[in-house]
Amino acid sequence: MKALKYAAVASLIATAPLAAAQQQLSIATGGTGGTYYPLGGGLAEMIGKHLEGYEAVAEVTGASVENMGLVWRGDSDLALALADTVHQAYSGTGDFEGRQLENIRALASVYPNAVQLVTLADSGVESLADLKGKTVSVGAPGSGTELNARALLEANGISYEDFDPRRLNFNETADAIRDGDIAAGFWSVGPPTSSIMNLATTRDVRLVGLSDEEVANARESVSVFAPYELRAGLYEGMEEGVQTIGIPNVLAVSSEMDEELAYQITRMLFERTDELIEVHPAANDTTVEFSVNSTPIAFHPGALRYYEEVGAEIADHQRP
Repeated sequence: MKALKYAAVASLIATAPLAAAQQQLSIATGGTGGTYYPLGGGLAEMIGKHLEGYEAVAEVTGASVENMGLVWRGDSDLALALADTVHQAYSGTGDFEGRQLENIRALASVYPNAVQLVTLADSGVESLADLKGKTVSVGAPGSGTELNARALLEANGISYEDFDPRRLNFNETADAIRDGDIAAGFWSVGPPTSSIMNLATTRDVRLVGLSDEEVANARESVSVFAPYELRAGLYEGMEEGVQTIGIPNVLAVSSEMDEELAYQITRMLFERTDELIEVHPAANDTTVEFSVNSTPIAFHPGALRYYEEVGAEIADHQRP
């Protein structure tokens, strides 16, 4: 009998460390040359530091479109994605026609992306129309950058048939511009981004601005687009501000995420924003006001509880 008791105690001791093990969360981000990856890494560090019983890791992915599938399948717990991609996945429209991801929910809109069209200063590309006949990177396959680039171009009467499209990630796009392999490339990312910064230190670059009409056409096509100005001095040699379009980035999760966990992550995000700003200046826009004004889909009930606690005004479409 004593032997059985000792065996039972030994069994409990052996399994105790497993019971105390941290639950690991996966955060789907994007390429290492964008904003999603460092911001996701910062969020992962904050989760491990401030949420008892949890640790997290940022995963390199193809960004927005891929990230929706990862959350939907349960392969990732959280994901950063562009608002139009999130809305298409949630509503089963656009690239998600016929495959609605009904379990997608939002914790917050974290910061706005800016669509940045970059070329070398002496390339002769000074407008969207100048892309015709050129070789142009439209972003990585399955990325929000490609969705935004295609929508912007098509809203202004330009299709992929008008130029030679290349699907390159941020670092590949910067390298291809530097080497003269392509004439220009699109980024849809929170400025400033490291891959453009690095390119601007080795080559004279130009950020191609959009006209008022081009911005208006884009906004008519995609409701979540908004005017955005890339400030002077953002990148080396950039002497004047450049008009473009911006789009919110959403921190998305599955509706099946534990409500208390969703609440704690949302609360941490807004009450410890200073830690995220230290990782990337894009987080300066991480506010409750920006989130409730920008998020195009329903919030997770845990996130909704936090917003209601702080007195935020929630729109009908943001309620599950």
